[in-house]
Amino acid sequence: MAKLYKLTQDKYVELRDELEYLKTYREKEVAELIKEARSFGDLSENAEYDEAKNEQGKLYARISELESILANYEIIDETSDSEIVRTGSRVRVVDREDGFEDEYYIVGSTEADPMDNRISDESPFGKAVMGKTVGDVFTVDAPAGQLVYEILEIGI
Repeated sequence: MAKLYKLTQDKYVELRDELEYLKTYREKEVAELIKEARSFGDLSENAEYDEAKNEQGKLYARISELESILANYEIIDETSDSEIVRTGSRVRVVDREDGFEDEYYIVGSTEADPMDNRISDESPFGKAVMGKTVGDVFTVDAPAGQLVYEILEIGI
């Protein structure tokens, strides 16, 4: 069974538009690069041709990846406020050890960006916080050891 990708509406539109761009414009650009590189002569010693073919391989890999995601996705409902943490929830937590508070947005794996506090629902933190409610305490197994958090607010 194919993996189900959880996407926000914005991410879905972004991926759909990227796929359209790659198939309509970028593919033609890369084909032109290959055509131009072929005109330089002997393909066995043609670095431009090799580079253009590598670019074509990366392009087709990305197109395949996007087609796979867009064939198996589910839009996250970001509008409903919930008392339970789920994909699409914004959650404010406090580290029980040092008292540091932070906010996280729980997203699907394709949208995760830890530097922007967008945490995948498949990450250790994401898995640990799913299904919890305000006041719940949960533990995350991290490389630095176990971290204990308390949920202060959901749906910020």
